[in-house]
Amino acid sequence: MHSSSSSESRLCLNSLLSSRPVKILALSTILIPFHSINASKAYQYDAVVNNNRLTVVAVEDPTTVFQEGKLMHGFGYDLARNYAQSINVKLDFKTVPDNATALKWVAQGKANFAMTTASIENIESKNLNSFSATCGDLNSLQQNGLNPDLNLVFKHAEDPLTQTASGFICQGKQNGAIRQLASFYNQNVVQPESWKTIQRDLSQRIPIYQASFKQTAQKYDLDWHLLAAIGYQESYLKPDSVSPTGVRGLMMLTNSTAREMGVNNRNDPAQSIQGGAKYYDKMLNLYADVPLPDRNWYALVAYNMGPGAVNQIQKRIEAQGKNPNNWVNLYSYLDQNKASNGRYRQAVQYVTRIRSYVEHIKSSSRLVEI
Repeated sequence: MHSSSSSESRLCLNSLLSSRPVKILALSTILIPFHSINASKAYQYDAVVNNNRLTVVAVEDPTTVFQEGKLMHGFGYDLARNYAQSINVKLDFKTVPDNATALKWVAQGKANFAMTTASIENIESKNLNSFSATCGDLNSLQQNGLNPDLNLVFKHAEDPLTQTASGFICQGKQNGAIRQLASFYNQNVVQPESWKTIQRDLSQRIPIYQASFKQTAQKYDLDWHLLAAIGYQESYLKPDSVSPTGVRGLMMLTNSTAREMGVNNRNDPAQSIQGGAKYYDKMLNLYADVPLPDRNWYALVAYNMGPGAVNQIQKRIEAQGKNPNNWVNLYSYLDQNKASNGRYRQAVQYVTRIRSYVEHIKSSSRLVEI
C-alpha cells in the first residue's frame, strides 16, 4: 500500500490522535505487556479487564458476522474473538440493525467498540475514533469479496483498549493472520454463475429433508443449516449418490462408518442424515479443546480427511511454535501446502464451500423459514 511504515500506521489508525503515532506504531510491531500500560489513562480497558468481558457491537452482514442458529461466525466476529482471547477476556458479541445504532452504543458506553462500515465523516461527527479492521490492508478484504471499509470504532483514542486493539490488528497484518482469515471467509469461493444452480437445487431439495435435518440437529445440539450444507457438499442432497470409491447416500458415508453409526441403509435419507450427524458430532468431541466456532471447522476437515491427518497437522503446527488449536493456523497450513498435497487442497475446498453454503442457506429467508 505505502512504502513507509509510518504511512501504514497513519492509514491503519486513520482517526486516532496525531500525537500518538510513535506509540501506536510500536504496538503494531510488538504488543506492549498489558500490565505496563499507564492505568491512569485507562478508560474502557479497566472495565473490560475487571469485568472479564469485551462487548462488541456490529451490523450482521457477510463481512462481520452470520449469527442465525447455533453457528456464529464471520471475519469481523473472529477478529474480535481473537482479540478478546489475546487480552484473556470473554467476548460478548451483539448485533444491531444499522451502523447508526452501533455508533450510538459506543458513544453511550453500551459497547466497548463497534465493527462498522459507517463513513469516517459520520464517525468523527460523533467524536468517536476509528481504525481499519485490516490495518490498512484493504486488498485482503477486496480480493475476497469482503467490505474493505470495515472499521473498529472506539470512544477514546487514548484508551489502552483502543491502542492494544490497533496493535493486535496491525500485528495480524504483519504476520499474515488477517490475510488468512479473510481468505477463509472468501465470498467468491463459489463463482456467481454457479449460484443460480445451487439456489435451484437448495430450493427444490431442502424442503424434502429439512424436517430430518432439524430433528437430527436438535438431537445432537447442532446447527441444522450446517448439516444441510454438509449434505449439499457431499451429494447435492441426492440420497442415491454413490462415488467410485464406494461411499454413498445423502451424507456419503463409507460402509464402515455407516455400520459404526448404526446406519443399515445408506440410501435412506433419514438414516444417512442421522449417521452423518452422529459422525460429525463424534468429530466435534475429538476437538473439545478447540474453542467454538473453530471446532466446527476442525470437525469438518476431520470429516473430510480423517482425524488422524488433522492430528498430524496439529503436531506440525505445534512444532512451529504456533497454537495447534487455532483455526487460522490450521487453515493457513492447509492453504500454504495445498499445491503439493491434493488432500489438503480438497480439504480447503471442502470446508470453505460448506461455510459458503451455510451462509447462503441462512441468508435465504425462503429456505430458512419454510
